[in-house]
Amino acid sequence: MKTRVSAVLVVFGLILCFQQVKAQQHQFYTQYMFNDYLVNPAVAGTHNYFQIRANSRIQWVGMTDAPRTMSVSMYGPWEDKSMGYGGYVYHDVTGPTSQTALNGTYSYNMPINESMRISGGISIGFMQYRLDGTEIYSGENNNDPALTGGVDTRFVPDASVGVYLYSSYFYVGLAAHQLLGWRVSDEVDGPATGINPNEIAGEGVSRLKQHVYLSGGTHFWLSRDFTLQPSILVKALFPDQYQAEINAKVTYQNQVWGGLSYRTSDAISVLLGYNYENKVYFGISYDVTVSDLARYTSGTYEVMIAYRFNDIK
Repeated sequence: MKTRVSAVLVVFGLILCFQQVKAQQHQFYTQYMFNDYLVNPAVAGTHNYFQIRANSRIQWVGMTDAPRTMSVSMYGPWEDKSMGYGGYVYHDVTGPTSQTALNGTYSYNMPINESMRISGGISIGFMQYRLDGTEIYSGENNNDPALTGGVDTRFVPDASVGVYLYSSYFYVGLAAHQLLGWRVSDEVDGPATGINPNEIAGEGVSRLKQHVYLSGGTHFWLSRDFTLQPSILVKALFPDQYQAEINAKVTYQNQVWGGLSYRTSDAISVLLGYNYENKVYFGISYDVTVSDLARYTSGTYEVMIAYRFNDIK
């Protein structure tokens, strides 16, 4: 127990060092701890049941063209092998740009000792990137005939990999997304408008950049009825962009939960949820923005719905 407590304190100290946060290309969720398969493909196959989960996120309510993200995932183990498989689809819209991705996953896990296992996973699929020029250039501000204000759509391959060390008491995972780094948009700078669509969509959006996620968590029994589950997530967009989240969730009789989360330089979140007979899960979260954007938005809302199938292993 002392070793686990010390490890949590050390990791918490490291998290406080990551205060730089910038725009990211990859989807993310406040309730990531309830669908960590989206964070790390190696999670597929680490449970003894299949599950399907859906997330919907409406970010920065009150701001025009703010991000909106939706995803559906399903994953689980092979019945008689130490393997897992699954897939997910997500759709993300931010102003004139949108991304739609479809990926399939394979994972393999093996024991390290009697209490710990390690899993490795890979996801492969494709992404559709769409830039709607009609929302950027209008007849009033476009004096360049080369800028037609059309819709640019690109299909590019996508891949992610991960490793996941886990036991009944803790987990640690490391994953990398958008490994292939394909170009998804031409860099067009209109001399008459001075508007760069890549700047509107986000820094460096013309090419997919690699994202690395380091995650970890554990749980403690506070009493016969209550458990405490702290978790962390550190996100890196190389070479110099970082963001970290620290979370704490308290569950009552494995049925009702509530939690708090802090995302560096961005938001403080409140989480609530309910588990019906270990089959149906419902979660909702609200992010209170603490950055300069707080003057323009009333916060971020997110909903999670999940269904767990019967144990097959």
